[in-house]
Amino acid sequence: MERAAVFDVDGTLVDTNHLHVVTWWEALRQAGHRVPTHAVHRAIGLSSTDLIAHLLGEDRDKDQDAGLSAAHKALYGQYFDRLAALRDAGALLERLHGDGWKVVLATSASGAELSALRRALDADEAITATASADDVERGKPAPEPVEHALELAGVPAERAVFVGDSVWDMRAGRRAGVRCVGVLCGGVPRADLEEAGAEAVYADPADLLASLEDSPLA
Repeated sequence: MERAAVFDVDGTLVDTNHLHVVTWWEALRQAGHRVPTHAVHRAIGLSSTDLIAHLLGEDRDKDQDAGLSAAHKALYGQYFDRLAALRDAGALLERLHGDGWKVVLATSASGAELSALRRALDADEAITATASADDVERGKPAPEPVEHALELAGVPAERAVFVGDSVWDMRAGRRAGVRCVGVLCGGVPRADLEEAGAEAVYADPADLLASLEDSPLA
């Protein structure tokens, strides 16, 4: 039977989380909001609208949301040509593909940002499909991104594993009924990932690749 390995991208496969922190912090600062970087970091992995709501609250001026998202997108876009994959990220995807897994990306990125991430990964031949932000109504921690990834792979939840770096990833995977694997390279503590549903936690893609035979992706 076919199996699906579903991956978050930002902070899991490509080293972008702290770039997102700085550019969201700056977008918020330009709009007059003083939000500490540690709070921004904890929100990375949410969709733009959900991130803004998480940081500024439901009673914020929602008319500012589009401008904040646009400012972040413009600031972050300056890094597109310099994005770097985390160690052995591409090799991990290629190994899983070679082992017969359907590799699917589930990411809140879309358009030019998603293209930049895939260029950094340089593993297109190993990727079966991509579930982007444009494909679902609700982002993580809702299960829709993972569920859509499984639909694209044509694989049931019980034959899938989701790998991510944030509590939002773990919650989305758990709600979608898949086994969850966490990685620490996004900056979230092990205990937080485990509490959110991670069955196993690894330092980064290289650590997961080296430990593959004893992992949920064996």
